[in-house]
Amino acid sequence: MNEFGRISPSLTNTEKMPVLFLGHGSPMNAIDENEFVAGFRKVAGEIPHPAAILCVSAHWETRGTYVTAMEKPRTIHDFGGFPQELYEVQYPASGNPELAKATQHLVTATTINMDDKRGLDHGAWSVIRQMYPKADIPVVQLSLNRNMAAGDHYQLAKELSVLREKGVLIIGSGNIVHNLGMVDWRNMNKVGHAYDWATVAREKINKFILNDDHQSLINYRNQGIEFGLSIPTPEHYLPLLYVLALKGKNDTVQLFNDKALAGSLTMTSVKISS
Repeated sequence: MNEFGRISPSLTNTEKMPVLFLGHGSPMNAIDENEFVAGFRKVAGEIPHPAAILCVSAHWETRGTYVTAMEKPRTIHDFGGFPQELYEVQYPASGNPELAKATQHLVTATTINMDDKRGLDHGAWSVIRQMYPKADIPVVQLSLNRNMAAGDHYQLAKELSVLREKGVLIIGSGNIVHNLGMVDWRNMNKVGHAYDWATVAREKINKFILNDDHQSLINYRNQGIEFGLSIPTPEHYLPLLYVLALKGKNDTVQLFNDKALAGSLTMTSVKISS
């Protein structure tokens, strides 16, 4: 048995798994029926059934880097002002301490700390629930270290590439264009509605993604005022870099759910597959 097998004997060799960035949008997407959640379900049906999921969510920022390591992560309702029905949702997927340990072992760019308290935030369970409603796939979350620059997140993600060949579906969950302060609340559910700056940023970012211009995406702060308005804070954007970092030389990139919403948000999602 090789060293990886000793660390995580339950994760055996598989065909190379895809990698997904999911524009998760409102927490209501956990229970709503719309074209975006239909897109999540569609992509789940297109890919091999994962042995486990490793999710990088916009909604877990930490000082230092952490991975959930408990057997039974709780469902975190980390939002306010929504219908009671949403707070009653539980997503009882198990954790996977072996995957957490494997993640800790693989990453040399920084220290990965084990977390046994947090559970799954809505950036993870709201979308995974739509893809795998039976909650029969173990889920582990990796935090976003506030102390790391965009390029450091990208390099950390590269060290996780072997997990793709161990049946692990790696998901980044956020929104590429995400400015809640400028949301057009009167047109919150108007699909396709985007301010001019959001349209410019979306088109440029999509072009960079499809052209494998990862350096421009890492250096997003140097791309002009439209990017500044679209990415006023990095937490919803950085999960995209984790996904792009895992693209192999012969992988293909596909965009889906590629629409704007409420003026200042995009639901654009990315599938990378071999």
